[in-house]
Amino acid sequence: MTDLWLLPESAWDALAERLGGERLLTEEERARYARMAVPRRRRQFLAGRLLCRYALSARTGWPVHAWRFTTGPYGRPEPCPDHHGVRFSVAHTDGLAVCAVTRGRTCGVDVECGPASVESAGHVARFLAPAERAELAGLPESERPARTRELWVLKEAYLKALGVGTHRSLDGFSFSPRTAPGITVTDPRQAHPAGWWFRLLRPTPRHALALAVHGGRPGRVRRTDLTDPAALGEPAVPSHV
Repeated sequence: MTDLWLLPESAWDALAERLGGERLLTEEERARYARMAVPRRRRQFLAGRLLCRYALSARTGWPVHAWRFTTGPYGRPEPCPDHHGVRFSVAHTDGLAVCAVTRGRTCGVDVECGPASVESAGHVARFLAPAERAELAGLPESERPARTRELWVLKEAYLKALGVGTHRSLDGFSFSPRTAPGITVTDPRQAHPAGWWFRLLRPTPRHALALAVHGGRPGRVRRTDLTDPAALGEPAVPSHV
């Protein structure tokens, strides 16, 4: 079971008020928050950090104020303690913050906003794998921006699940073309790439979202849209944990 939580920007302030805003952050998170000079980035960061706490508490029953995190060598946050293998990934962009929570599986999530232009899609495509560039070249020009964005969020979600973020080149692995039955990754560095499964979603007309999970067969994704956090009580532990 993978839980996927979506928090639209219209609800960011309500969740912050409900949970206590930046007071809920750790000292390290508050320092990072204070260093952000762009207000929009600050809002996105705070929304993501509050959402991940709410989502983790909903999965485990642990109080939202009690979460602490360790950081991997490339910056990936992990819950401390891990509560029997619970893992999470958080992403945010203009208009939306998202969080994926699993147990006993590695996960990564990414979300991007806005339609890409043909020109920007062509620029992004230069960073993709040869097989992906070939797929894009074979598509009608009008379809290339949307497919480029799909490949981008898939790659970002996969790298976040691996825990390496932007420390690995995007052209070193590739995803199956849109016409293939299901989404698969070809990665020379992975001994068992078949252990990965992926989801592509369009949560809003403006957003593309990708989920990457490693371990076991493709599982159920339980989606929760937090459109009115002010109306919620304390996070309830789901019935299927």
